[in-house]
Amino acid sequence: MVDSRPPDIVGRSKRLWRLDDGKCLVELIPSLRSFSYDRDELVDETGPLRLAFYEKAAEKLTAAGVRCAFHRRVGEIAYLAEWAPGPPFEVIVKNVANGSTTRKYPGLFPDRAPLPRPVVKFDYRTDPEDQPIGEDYLRVLDLPVDLMREKSLLVNDVLREWLAPLQVWDFCLIFGFDAAGELVLNSEVSQDCMRLRHADGSPLDKDLFRQGATAEELVEQWKRAFDGL
Repeated sequence: MVDSRPPDIVGRSKRLWRLDDGKCLVELIPSLRSFSYDRDELVDETGPLRLAFYEKAAEKLTAAGVRCAFHRRVGEIAYLAEWAPGPPFEVIVKNVANGSTTRKYPGLFPDRAPLPRPVVKFDYRTDPEDQPIGEDYLRVLDLPVDLMREKSLLVNDVLREWLAPLQVWDFCLIFGFDAAGELVLNSEVSQDCMRLRHADGSPLDKDLFRQGATAEELVEQWKRAFDGL
C-alpha cells in the first residue's frame, strides 16, 4: 500500500505521505548510510527486517507507557503512523562507550567498555553529519528536555529487558508532538538505528555495514536478532 501521489517528505531512510485523518503513510527506504566510513548503499532485504523489528518494539514500548507513532503495518515495508512532526533533533542513549563517544572524546573511556550508567545526549540532525548540541539550546526552544530524557531511558529499560541476552549498546530516537502538543516517539526502532550485539559479541546491526560486510552477510546476521523474540 503506497499512496499514488508523490510523497510529502523524503528523508534518508523513509518516504512519508500525510493523510487526512491525522495519520501518515510511511514507506521504508532500504538504505544503509555511514558518514564516518563513506559508504552509502541500498540493501532491499533490510527493509522488511527493519519493519518487523519495529512492529515488535512498538508493541513492547506502548505496553510500557511510551507513546509511539506506529499504528499498524500495511505492507512489507509500509506502515501507518500518527502524524507527529518534531524539531530536527535526536536523542541518543548509550550503554557502552563506542562509536562517536571514543572517537570524539578520546581517552575518557576505554573503547567498548560498559558505562557506569546510561548516558543520554542530544544531536542536531544536519547533513552531512549530525552534531552534538547542548541541552540549553533545546530549552531555549521550549522543548521538554527532561521528559525526552525520561522517555528515552524508559525505552532503554524496555529494550534491554526485552532483547536480553542480546546486548543493547546504544540507539537513537526522534520525538515529535501531536496536535495537542503531547510528546510522541515518531522514529523507527530497529537495527538500523541502534548497536545490538549477540550474546557471543558479534554485531547484529549497522556496524556490520560500517565494517565492510556484504549485503548477504549483513542480512544473515540481522536475522539472528529475531531468535527467541
